[in-house]
Amino acid sequence: YIGALGARVICNNIPGLVNKQRQLCQRHPDLMQSISEGAKEWIKECQHQFRYHRWNCSTLDRDHTVFGRVMLRSSREAAFVYAISSAGVVYAITRACSQGELKICNCDGHKRGQAKDDKGYFDWGGCSENINYGIKFAKAFVDARENMVKDARALMNLHNNRCGRMAVKRFMKLECKCHGVSGSCSLRTCWLAMSDFRRTGDYLRRKYNTAIEVTMNQDKTGFMVADKDFQGTTKNELVYVENSPDYCVRDRVAGSLGTAGRVCSKSSRGTDGCEVMCCGRGYDTMRIKRVTKCECKFKWCCTVECKDCENVVDVHTCKPHKRPDWLDIT
Repeated sequence: YIGALGARVICNNIPGLVNKQRQLCQRHPDLMQSISEGAKEWIKECQHQFRYHRWNCSTLDRDHTVFGRVMLRSSREAAFVYAISSAGVVYAITRACSQGELKICNCDGHKRGQAKDDKGYFDWGGCSENINYGIKFAKAFVDARENMVKDARALMNLHNNRCGRMAVKRFMKLECKCHGVSGSCSLRTCWLAMSDFRRTGDYLRRKYNTAIEVTMNQDKTGFMVADKDFQGTTKNELVYVENSPDYCVRDRVAGSLGTAGRVCSKSSRGTDGCEVMCCGRGYDTMRIKRVTKCECKFKWCCTVECKDCENVVDVHTCKPHKRPDWLDIT
């Protein structure tokens, strides 16, 4: 239990929070642990989604503010960061509610009585995850920073935050337990559960690929699509304002660590290939020994015995960016 004084001290010492977020933190200090777990989850997922790209989310875990402006440029990478971070908060809070870790919420009490799906009727039972509470709190907490200003970046962030929240809800699934003679499923008890966070990550990664460039409208209340020939809606799409840098060299302003030292694939023609990853600078090759478990056998009862096998492999890493000659002139 964190007393009122303790909550105030803790919340005042979390860097990067705006006043509204501090107030929410002080009122619900137990939720901050869930948000912290959510931050770990979305950073891990972001780095998984972009592990073979020049920009690989590696700047994020060095940014202590988490919900601050992780990248100053309003690029499609920033759009993905805000969407996946917002989704991570929804996911973590919803999960904490259903697991009984929070005083303020629990399972979704609206899922009662009988309902119907494509397999017929079922009874609501078990613990349906309270996704609506997760979305409500995430909106209040994550959007608080952007609601302080009304510029193009704030509108962009608010839009992408919403896309992230809705992405988690999109993959809610019905899970059921059968009842009846010999499991005949003549009666079913069902509940709503979140899918694995990877599905949300995969979905938002696809939205990153099709993100739409926008500009602020004249009355500064919304967006216009930059491409005048665009037909459709931006409602469920990620949006960005500025083009991305190439992420080839280290650039703090752009949020780029560069690709020097990154491992690449010599044979690949994709984004993980040395030609693309190293931006034409070339690569170094190092021959290393790798020890793996091999020739594993099951021994009765009940162990698995393996040998250690050594393999010699070539590892390719991108060469550093060459300094311009004029920098060496004294």
